[in-house]
Amino acid sequence: DPVYEDMLSESRKMITNEKIDAYNEAAVRILNSSSRNSKAKVKVFSVSKLIAQETIMKSADGLHLPESSRDTNAMILMNVYCNKIMKPIDGSCCQPQPPLTLIQKIAFCFFTLSIFGYLIISLIHRNNYRKNKTCTDLESGEEKKPAISTPNVSTLEMLLHCFCKLGLIMTYFYLCDRANLFMKENKFYTHASFFIPIVYILVLGVFYTENTKETKVLNREQTDEWKGWMQLVILIYHISGASTFLPVYMHIRVLVAAYLFQTGYGHFSYFWIKGDFGVYRLCQVLFRLNFLVVVLCIVMDRPYQFYYFVPLVTVWFMIIYATLAVWPQIVQKKANGNCLWHFGLLLKLICLLICIYFLSYSQGAFEKIFSFWPLSKCFELNGNVYEWWFRWKLDRYVVFHGMLFAFIYLALQKHQMISEGKGDPLFSNRVSNVLLFISIVSFLTYSIWASSCKNKTECNELHPSVSVVQILAFILIRNIPGYVRSVYSSFFAWFGKISLELFICQYHIWLAADTKGILVLIPGYPMFNVLVSTFIFVCVAHEISQITNDLAQIVVPKDNSTLLKRLLCIAGFFSGLHFFSAMQDPLRH
Repeated sequence: DPVYEDMLSESRKMITNEKIDAYNEAAVRILNSSSRNSKAKVKVFSVSKLIAQETIMKSADGLHLPESSRDTNAMILMNVYCNKIMKPIDGSCCQPQPPLTLIQKIAFCFFTLSIFGYLIISLIHRNNYRKNKTCTDLESGEEKKPAISTPNVSTLEMLLHCFCKLGLIMTYFYLCDRANLFMKENKFYTHASFFIPIVYILVLGVFYTENTKETKVLNREQTDEWKGWMQLVILIYHISGASTFLPVYMHIRVLVAAYLFQTGYGHFSYFWIKGDFGVYRLCQVLFRLNFLVVVLCIVMDRPYQFYYFVPLVTVWFMIIYATLAVWPQIVQKKANGNCLWHFGLLLKLICLLICIYFLSYSQGAFEKIFSFWPLSKCFELNGNVYEWWFRWKLDRYVVFHGMLFAFIYLALQKHQMISEGKGDPLFSNRVSNVLLFISIVSFLTYSIWASSCKNKTECNELHPSVSVVQILAFILIRNIPGYVRSVYSSFFAWFGKISLELFICQYHIWLAADTKGILVLIPGYPMFNVLVSTFIFVCVAHEISQITNDLAQIVVPKDNSTLLKRLLCIAGFFSGLHFFSAMQDPLRH
């Protein structure tokens, strides 16, 4: 190892780094040339020299290295020999790149063909456009318009264009979190790293305040705003590693519950008012929820349950659909003619609550249901469904609360018991003031309780029953005053429209190592790195949202016969995935 020549004693002045380098080069040359097997080269631990160059200045005599260099050398040696066997999730050093699975190779070929197909069609269209481009009639000066492309060609081009962009985006995903191309760093929580960004985005949100198009409770702009600021807070929570701070963790659990509350409220309201239980609506929702996750499962070689939130909202949507669609179908139009239908719907909701209660306290029954094929393929993680049971149980009542709230609100609205005019309080002044006071007290009481939590397990047990208190308190505070209900933040609403994509994309292109670390695109400049990676992350999430919307229009048509054919194709697609996955499993072992 090198020495620090300025600190060497007089008796050691003849030891210079130049001579040490010469001896080392000679030793390596002799060792390698004297080897009987030319392929068996001697591996020199050359990184030791680099470590010594950084630490030798802390040496007591300029010759002997400090203990810190020994610790670093030992850590690197352990990484070299252990990481490729242990494959730790929070380390990328010295790990071989995981081999591509058969499904990943097929996906790569598909996206490559899509890119080439799109380029070929684009060139053909460009040539056709040049041949038929607008030309000026020399005599009359009139312009001749080119022929319009046929709808079939434009649909194919749009489809290939979407897959082309998606292929490039998935390549970026793979390079960020599977190819060991970029570094990762650990999270270190501080109060400043969590609360300062929170204050910053709140100021931005207030700055972009606009009037709403409608002033109903939980109107579209308001729910988008709600999802937007919640998603931004959750993102800051993840990148700052705030899960180690229990009060913050408990409040974030409420935000996740609020998403599920909106799921219950939104889907119940749609089915109750529209009465549309058709296959088209069902497939549209399922496609929009699951498209990105299915693609990531293929490209990133991850199980469906790994992206736990999407399975959660998908299952709850199916539960809402089944509850309302099963005989007798009770919708608002039918219930208006006879009040007994309202009691019938309440009976359905009570049955749903009993089923939820039973499954939440019967882990064995829950695991048996989701251990049957093909459900087991979707909900198993590390060979069992415990993680799925834990996630489901944690917010088991909040979707029911959302459905019940929607039912009560729509009933009050139908009987004109609330005032939703612009600037008007929701109830009479006296009732509004009392409810507003109770809501503020309830909101603060929950925050005080969550901040005083000492044991995560005990607080998680209480969370499913009490989280609705803060959610309802927030809704009333946000909607009772007419002037508050009449405005919204367009900044938060913009993020709310892509909240699902933001939540999923963060796993691989903002965080890293499957959310355990932080992606490092620019080493040595942490703030600049976060700014650049965040900008790319948000742009990618927005683009994926556009791609999903475009593909939903193509893949899920309104015509039932065409939709049935597409569903058969999708069933064949997943059967093929299962077949190739079964082929891959023996190869892995």
